[in-house]
Amino acid sequence: MIFDLRIYTLHNNKFAAWLKLYEEHGHATQVKHCGEPVFYATTEVGPLNQVVHVWKYASQAEREKKREALMADPAFKEYLAKSRELGAHQSQECRILKSTSFSPL
Repeated sequence: MIFDLRIYTLHNNKFAAWLKLYEEHGHATQVKHCGEPVFYATTEVGPLNQVVHVWKYASQAEREKKREALMADPAFKEYLAKSRELGAHQSQECRILKSTSFSPL
């Protein structure tokens, strides 16, 4: 099992608008291709204005296949264009985490 950890740091004045945009235009399509996230959260303490989400996959090959389908979906392309237009992102971090033999997930 691998986990795709993503951390987006957003501009404070566009944080709420981006969350609404993703909820209304991106989330359903992403779930359609990638399955439900392990979790999707915002930060309350520490670095603020961050969205943290984790997706699980059986392997890197499965992740690549699902993400390729997601990126090819016209609905997700439309969402990405709207997100770029909003200009909410300051930075993005992506990490692939490999589950240990004693992990509950």
